[in-house]
Amino acid sequence: MPNLKSAKKDLRQNKVRRARNLSAKRELRTYIRKFREACAAGNVEEATAALPKTFQKLDRAAASKLIHKNTASRLKSRLAQRLHKVETAAK
Repeated sequence: MPNLKSAKKDLRQNKVRRARNLSAKRELRTYIRKFREACAAGNVEEATAALPKTFQKLDRAAASKLIHKNTASRLKSRLAQRLHKVETAAK
């Protein structure tokens, strides 16, 4: 346990930030999961509608350094590839 007043405050701030970050990451994973589930079900309309919102969440997470920008870019690329596969399979 911290003894200094500033260290105690740092501990309080870290708890709040950790909770906020975990919540944001959980929300991000939910959007990605919903998109992947729509793709797995072959639901092109739902997947197409979910992709821009998922991209927005990834961009916002990268901008706030919740995830690395290259990780966001990689995920966006993979999700776009997955949608393309589902669209071509549906035709």
